[in-house]
Formats: sequence, C-alpha cells, structure tokens
Amino acid sequence: MAPAYKRILLKVSGEALAGDNSFGIEPQFLQEIARQIADAAKSGVQIAIVVGGGNIFRGMAGAADGTDRVTADLMGMLGTMINALALSSAISRQGVKSKPYSAASMPSVADTFTAREAKASLEEGYVVVLGGGTGNPFFTTDTASTLRAIELECDVVLKGTKVDGVYSEDPMQNPHATRYDTVSYDEVIGKNLRVMDTAAFALARDNNMPIIVYALNDEAGLAGVLSGTSRSTRVGKSN
Repeated sequence: MAPAYKRILLKVSGEALAGDNSFGIEPQFLQEIARQIADAAKSGVQIAIVVGGGNIFRGMAGAADGTDRVTADLMGMLGTMINALALSSAISRQGVKSKPYSAASMPSVADTFTAREAKASLEEGYVVVLGGGTGNPFFTTDTASTLRAIELECDVVLKGTKVDGVYSEDPMQNPHATRYDTVSYDEVIGKNLRVMDTAAFALARDNNMPIIVYALNDEAGLAGVLSGTSRSTRVGKSN
C-alpha cells in the first residue's frame, strides 16, 4: 500500500530525546527513534526532521542564568545542532542516507540550510535533519518546524511528544484532562492548548499545513501514525 504522505516534517523535541533522563540523550531511545524514521524512509516517505534542544539547554541552564535572551537563544540553537548531528548519525547507522543542515552558518559542522538544497536532498533519498531553529532568536523550534514544512512543501507536520495528542490541560498534571481527536487551528490558539506555540499554529493555519500530534513512545511508532492506526490528534481547518 502506498504511504499516506509523500513528504513529512517530523518535529522531535529535545526533551523526548532525553528519554527518562533529566537532560542529555538517552542512547537506546535515540536508536529507537532512528529505527522508526529509517523504516518509514525505506517505505518511500521523504522525511525532514526539526529537532529541539531542551535536553541540552536544560543542562546548561545554570550557565545561562542571567544571560540576555538573544545569547540564551543562541546557546539553545547550538543545543539543537548537537541533537541534529546525533540523530542524523543514528539514522545513517540504520542504513538510510541522512544529511544534517544548520540554519546558522557552521560550515565545519553541517551544510547551511536552504530550501532548494534540502529539497534536492529529499528527492535524492536523504533524510534531512534540520538544526539551529529558524536561525534567529525569539523563535521556537515549533515555529521552525512549521516554517520548514511550508518551505519544503511537506504534506504534514508530525509533532512527536511524550503524550498521545492534544489535551485541554497537561495530562501529566491532570489525568482527567480532555483529549481531542481533531481540533481546529483557531480552537488550539483560542484555548491556548500549548502543545506547540501560538506562532507555529498561526503559521500553519495561514498556510493550511496540517499538524498531527502523537506520542513518540507509541508501540506502533511512526509507522502507526503514518497508517492512522495510532492515537493522535489532527490539527487543521474547521469543518
């Protein structure tokens, strides 16, 4: 059966890469995510990935205390590049070509992102892993995910988190929180359902880019989300 999507943008949070650790990268979880991505790529799906940096930046929080916002955001961008290099390498070890890109110029570390070159790499069968956020302070990697999905002409943004969809409240804090199977962009923004930031949802709404939120540790993994068999929430236009 043909994949439901030809090209996807997968957002992987830094916190998710930490697994059960408070910060850093949990090797076993990294390999499991890489395996899921490689399996999807082998099925014919073109995959771009934006990684966050919270798992790295949390470990630097003490050093960043009192730092101005611009400098702190630049530190966060460096954290995303650590994750991007780690994930790209792990995917390559699964037998799938992968190429890291950086939004900020780091020529000795990774190619600088351009939509033209990243699309060419996708067409050539590479999984592209995008670090550095948007390359600018004051923008989150959630916003970077939506922006890159639009630039790369992806069919959907998949947001991998620690929970299986969008809830009315944090289900970790309130086990009675309401879970949504589908929700509109305007509802997410109006109700301040903060699985992604408002700018990311507004950008998705204005460009009609659907977002699917799912749990990274779902038993069926990425394949389950792509086939529609795993629990998830679809964010899109109102009916």
